Amino acid sequence: MSPKPAILVLCTGNSCRSHMAEGFLRVAVGDVADVFSAGSKPAGYVHPLSIKVMAEAGVDISAHTSKHMNDFLPRRIDVVITVCGNADQVCPMYPGQVARFHWGFDDPAHAQGTEEQVLNEFRRVRDEIKTKFTAYGIQVRSGKLG
Repeated sequence: MSPKPAILVLCTGNSCRSHMAEGFLRVAVGDVADVFSAGSKPAGYVHPLSIKVMAEAGVDISAHTSKHMNDFLPRRIDVVITVCGNADQVCPMYPGQVARFHWGFDDPAHAQGTEEQVLNEFRRVRDEIKTKFTAYGIQVRSGKLG
């Protein structure tokens, strides 16, 4: 039996979008695949508003940590998904990689305005990520990585 496929979601800071995507994708694929996230320049933390809006959606990412994409170079990664332009440009090839996707989303960490406006931006981006990554997760569960 072959090992489960490994999916890596990349962003620049690995503090918002990639963690949201990792959370939704883990829920969607269940135990069919291993899902990770990392960044090209990790922020060193997961944004508190990402944790908050994901909890509102029923997904707990409070134990996630910010990691560097190079930490995954030694292991087999089957699919790499970048969620911001910067990560797409600097993304290396990973051993075993069979597919690569770029699905860009606005960075809610750059949102400005009142506390409620910023929170609503996090929710908007979360909902966009949920739609895309849940649909992809259903595809993965059916055996299609690419």
